[in-house]
Amino acid sequence: MRLDKFFSNTGVLSRSQCSRECRAGNITCDGKIIRDPSANIDPEKNVIAYKGEIISYSEYVYIMMNKPLGYVCSNDEAGELLVFDLLGEKYAKFELFTVGRLDKNTSGLILITNDGQAAHRALSPKHHVLKKYEFTLADPLPEEDRSSLEKGAELADGYVTKPCQIEMKTNKEGVIIMSEGKYHQIRRMFASVGNKVVELKRTQFGGILLDDTLEAGKYLDLTPDEIKLFKNP
Repeated sequence: MRLDKFFSNTGVLSRSQCSRECRAGNITCDGKIIRDPSANIDPEKNVIAYKGEIISYSEYVYIMMNKPLGYVCSNDEAGELLVFDLLGEKYAKFELFTVGRLDKNTSGLILITNDGQAAHRALSPKHHVLKKYEFTLADPLPEEDRSSLEKGAELADGYVTKPCQIEMKTNKEGVIIMSEGKYHQIRRMFASVGNKVVELKRTQFGGILLDDTLEAGKYLDLTPDEIKLFKNP
């Protein structure tokens, strides 16, 4: 990879800035000043530093976002607020997408990446990746309805959901843990027993937990341990 492309991809310097900083002697490769911005480097093997600070580089991006209400998980949807609008320019050069989707009226944990293979594994039904949601219902949930939903709900279109786990905190509030993620599934499940979801928030995807200090609309890079959990569901 060319040195100027390396800096452009990391967002640290533009290509023209890289050229100027090379001439100024501010960029080193393995401790040696490098003055040619077109020089080829290997980000996996060479240590690149700018003004003495080592610049890390990864081909892939892994982001945790606390999705706010009113935003859609789409790269381009006319007239809608997009989760990608919340990301800084640092990520503008990457072709990012969300790992699955949360609907407009659902908040909480959404993962964003450009690693297609890892995303495919995480979403594959054969891996049974569990997702956890907090919910609030319009009406109290009777025990018989809770038990029925856990065993599998027949939706309006005839589809029968897989077993799940529901833990009630109050008669209207609880958490649901499930491996599926079909269109509006949780809302449709509770509708099948005559109830309505008024609030829904995802707090866990596989082994990755939503950071409880992360405000709505904010995001963090996944830690190395979280990346491992995501890549090996």
